[in-house]
Amino acid sequence: MAWYDEAIFYHIYPLGLTGAPKENSYGEPEHRLNTLLPWIKHIKNIGCNAIYIGPLFESVGHGYETTDYRKLDSRLGDNDDLRNFVKKCHESGIKVIFDGVFNHTGRDFFAFKDIQEKREASPYRDWYCNVNFGGNNEYNDGFCYDNWGGYNLLVKLNQRNPAVKDYICDVVRFWVNEFDVDGIRLDAADVLDFDFMKALRAVANEVKPDFWLMGEVIHGDYSRWVNEGTLHSVTNYQLHKALYSGHNDHNFFEIAHTVKRLYDMGGSNPNGFRLYNFVDNHDVERIYTKLSNKAHFAPVHILLYTLPGIPSLYYGSEFGIEGRKEKFSDASLRPALNIDDYKNALTENSFTALIAALGRTRQQSRALCYGDYKELKLMNRQYAFSRNFEGECVVVTVNNDDSDFTMTLPCGNAPEYIGALSGQKVSAANGSICVNVKANSGDIWLPLTGDGSAKAAAPTPVELHVDDAARNAADPVTEPVQAVSKPASQDTPAKADDMPKAAAPAPSTAAPAKEAPAADPAYTEAFEKGKIAGLQEAIIAIMEKNGNVTDQMRKDVTDNVYHDSLINWIKSFR
Repeated sequence: MAWYDEAIFYHIYPLGLTGAPKENSYGEPEHRLNTLLPWIKHIKNIGCNAIYIGPLFESVGHGYETTDYRKLDSRLGDNDDLRNFVKKCHESGIKVIFDGVFNHTGRDFFAFKDIQEKREASPYRDWYCNVNFGGNNEYNDGFCYDNWGGYNLLVKLNQRNPAVKDYICDVVRFWVNEFDVDGIRLDAADVLDFDFMKALRAVANEVKPDFWLMGEVIHGDYSRWVNEGTLHSVTNYQLHKALYSGHNDHNFFEIAHTVKRLYDMGGSNPNGFRLYNFVDNHDVERIYTKLSNKAHFAPVHILLYTLPGIPSLYYGSEFGIEGRKEKFSDASLRPALNIDDYKNALTENSFTALIAALGRTRQQSRALCYGDYKELKLMNRQYAFSRNFEGECVVVTVNNDDSDFTMTLPCGNAPEYIGALSGQKVSAANGSICVNVKANSGDIWLPLTGDGSAKAAAPTPVELHVDDAARNAADPVTEPVQAVSKPASQDTPAKADDMPKAAAPAPSTAAPAKEAPAADPAYTEAFEKGKIAGLQEAIIAIMEKNGNVTDQMRKDVTDNVYHDSLINWIKSFR
């Protein structure tokens, strides 16, 4: 059992939260990171005990085009500021992990600058993939190279080069020695070389007890990355998609089946994978924006905090703020916020109060951190399961319907249970409890101890009021804009979320089409397969345009049969 097994993460995009300029002038340090020090108390108060913060290091613009891995971005301050921030977090019992952008560098990185100057004579010419001095690019370098996502400003590192591997491993050692960091989130882990990740895991085992490696993986079989030899965890995009669409479609089957698939994927692990669970982050729309029924914010987060895995909250979402994905900018997803504007949120904003109650409950229940998962009831609009650990049985109930629902569910050996969010007490009878689950809500039923108390019970009932949602006045929400790498066609249909909600077919005087094919299961299956195949073909075509496509890369694409994941994959090439 390590610290990350009991972690509740608070995710910060620091360049956005601090309101840093979009482009780096490489001038004197501006100590914006210090403005995040008051956030530490807030993060603690809402029940989070770990922070994922990044990107942090000197870069050109958005932070993922690193120019110096050993220097805090001058828009945020200097290394003393970062050292002090981590120290203050640790003093509050909060672990800290950084963003490790090791797949690529920016064009201002010293090795790339040396290649620009010395060309074939540069000792760093093999630090990058497929540098070709017979080619050229839009920057007129007089050579070309592999990049990430089709962007030549992101130059792909040759992770198989021992010098590159040693350099990055030394960077990790430096971060630990200099800043006392507790782990790293590996950017673009799904395209990192596996031997390179094994080297990073060896360093992780060396530098600090329980040093955590978590990778950004959008698609594929997570067991390829999460094992004893490579990473401890990866981003759980499969559950992310299921959580919002399962509520929007009133389809808890999607969520439960995703959980079971991931749980079984964990193999011999009694708790399955401890994947990094989230409902929004710096790359996707805010959960409050994506939900058709804003009241579903409650059951979505109840599931986030209670399903197997490690929950993560993206900064600002605890206030119920909005954020839409824009065509050429993620700025609305990464707003500048002032904590003073939310100083009374715990008492005046029911979204914040709910998150705090969930954090408090999760922290104090070992069953929610380590317990095995057992499905108890599954319907389109109602879902219940238990988490069981060392004799403690916690029962979780959620309801996405507009009406209350009563469930009778098996429970543990405790004679009485209490709802951590409602404060309601129920007696067990014949190994079961009968509970009322409020409309568009849910609860976490905790066993009462012999003295009638429950460690994790919320002191007062918590109920979500959607009118409490806070919109960010500085960054008004814009209308969604569909963004794909090629025009929508029969092979690459637009995602449902991107289509106008009120759109209706135009009246037609033509003879009605036969309805039979649409109702035919075989036809439906073929149509769905066709969409998947079309998306897969589009992804491979884009990959081929960007560079060499290995057999493994092709297999990763063809193994991915999840429509939304493929759509997100295509959009990632932007």
